[in-house]
Amino acid sequence: MLLTDPAMFLLDQPYVSDFLKQTLRERALPVVDTPQARALAGENGLNLVSQAQAVAQVAAGARLYANSENALGWVAKHLAASPLSQQIALFKDKIKFRALTATLFPDFYYRAVRLADLQSIPFDDLPTPFIIKPAVGFMSMGVYKVASAQAWHQTLAAMTADIDKIKGLYPAEVLQTDTFIIEQCIDGDEFAVDAYFDAAGEPVVLAILNHPFSSDADVSDRVYISSKAIIDTNLAEFTDFIRQIGQLAGLKNFPLHIELRREPSGRLLPIEVNPLRFGGWCTTADLTWLAYGFNPYLYYADQHKPNWPELLKDKDGKQFCIIVLDNATGSPAAEIAGFDYDKLLTWFEKPLELRKIDFHQYPVFGFLFTETRDNAGAELQRILASNLTEFVL
Repeated sequence: MLLTDPAMFLLDQPYVSDFLKQTLRERALPVVDTPQARALAGENGLNLVSQAQAVAQVAAGARLYANSENALGWVAKHLAASPLSQQIALFKDKIKFRALTATLFPDFYYRAVRLADLQSIPFDDLPTPFIIKPAVGFMSMGVYKVASAQAWHQTLAAMTADIDKIKGLYPAEVLQTDTFIIEQCIDGDEFAVDAYFDAAGEPVVLAILNHPFSSDADVSDRVYISSKAIIDTNLAEFTDFIRQIGQLAGLKNFPLHIELRREPSGRLLPIEVNPLRFGGWCTTADLTWLAYGFNPYLYYADQHKPNWPELLKDKDGKQFCIIVLDNATGSPAAEIAGFDYDKLLTWFEKPLELRKIDFHQYPVFGFLFTETRDNAGAELQRILASNLTEFVL
């Protein structure tokens, strides 16, 4: 049964996938009428709702979904005093998030520090290894892992150059580089989860992906893997874990993308929660459609729950992957003439969808969705270890 008051969609840069645009048009789902929505999705066939009407409806309790963290600026501007805006702030600001979850993880070390004060922090005061990243950030931008005093000095030197590259790419609600959070490293397997809280405050998990790394020092977003085994093994435990965080923040009718790790002891610890959306750049939700045949955008809009046993019954031995083609070449985009996407595709046995991105505007060449066999991990290890110079023209 469809709800009489479907979720409202807020579209913004940098990207709206064809799949999301098709979903919005076919179901005539309400879309907030902004210049960004018109530029990214056009206006033909969209059920555009005026901003004033959208503000009134969301203030009255209407559900909202944002395809991009950039859209959080609209919420901050138009709904600054709303409970929704306050809940978003609890998650976007990593310092507020650690404070929120301190009762669940009382021994977790973190501290806030301004960029201008980093040089004066005594290294011996910090627990090694540790992670330092923007208090308000996106993807792996500005994230560093530090394991020694020498690495700390190298990191401080690299941060200035890196901050100059990423500053201004996203609005302040998405990425800020004046305040950082230093926190203890969380060891163990990393996962990313798409979920939403329904009207009763119960979490509904729509995707679980494993996030492998090429080494202990790697903090990139290169590969995400979904499979029947990953979902079956983690679904119940992750659902309960997300429920605990939702209860602390009082979440209802709220979509999110959470990253977490399972320590060797088995304890789960959150890395961060990205509010009001699933995976960025329309990645994880679209992969779910390609892999399992259900539409996460509609499941949130209609408050449906996946029937995972039925959805997974013919997925034995298969892995579905997102390959993030970040510019790890070491060369600035201005010095790169092009990217050999055709050569890239030969590295994978079953590409599902390739998205080319303007790498002169954003520090990523594109995104690739693939299907592979459980025992064909060599192709994933190969791309995981690559800095992509093989494809640069």
